[in-house]
Amino acid sequence: MENWKNIQSSIAGLNIGQSANKIAKGFNSSVQATKERLGQVAPNEITELPQEYKDLEARVDALYNAHTTVLKITKVYATETYDYPSAIQESITEMSTSIGYGITNFAATNLKGTSIPAPAAVTPPEKQHKTLPHALGRAATQAANGLQAVGGGDGGKFGKTLGLYAGVWDKIAVARVEHDETVKTQFLAAWQTTLSTSIAVAMKARQAVRNSRLELDAAKQSQKTASPARQEQARLEVENAEDDLVQKTEVAITLMKTVLDNPEPIKNLNELAKAQLLYFSAAAEALASAQGEMEDLSIAAEGEYRKSRDH
Repeated sequence: MENWKNIQSSIAGLNIGQSANKIAKGFNSSVQATKERLGQVAPNEITELPQEYKDLEARVDALYNAHTTVLKITKVYATETYDYPSAIQESITEMSTSIGYGITNFAATNLKGTSIPAPAAVTPPEKQHKTLPHALGRAATQAANGLQAVGGGDGGKFGKTLGLYAGVWDKIAVARVEHDETVKTQFLAAWQTTLSTSIAVAMKARQAVRNSRLELDAAKQSQKTASPARQEQARLEVENAEDDLVQKTEVAITLMKTVLDNPEPIKNLNELAKAQLLYFSAAAEALASAQGEMEDLSIAAEGEYRKSRDH
């Protein structure tokens, strides 16, 4: 039992010593970084990293910037209302309506069996998509229905044209929802994963190299001012720091090469372009299918108008 206590005490002492050494290294590195930032360290006293490493750093930075630049714009596809500003006002109106339905249904349920007349329960309207194609389809449908209500039949040529236009945008709206879902799953999620995994790992490895390089240069500075009794210890600390920097640099180079060779970003961009092609093709097809008939109606209406004016 006594031996076990001694072992525990020794381990505790070792852990404390390692922690203290780690804290000291961190402090020295921080001081070194501050001195370099303030220009208090001569350029020739800063350890030069391999050219291969510096070239890879520049390429990884460019890759990171490319990802963030494209993501900054394409992330709008994750929000359905990106092309329809009026959605905000519509949502406020719908929320008020929804509260009204909730109160009515609450009263219908809770006033049963009382002397107070209970209103009939009502069914709230279905949730509407808030996109420009959906809004155009709804607006054209509403306009066509309004014409039919007062004019009878199909609302004349104008009502029929509005109906055709509404049908076009109803089809495009379906394609738009499919487009957005594909972009979110096949592009945005994958693009963000690359940023948060392989690129992030490479960046972390680079930070480890920077910290190691600062520790080495701090150790070199300490060696210069070390007392004769501590010279050997200071020399060993520099050697260990050099070995650590070499190791971490090699790891970082491997990781940076891996992320630069990764084919996923090209695949992701292709998926984005494919989704957009399918959407715009569907939109063009829907418009083409109805535009000819709309043009015939337009020509016929203009002919009738001119004929009426001639009499």
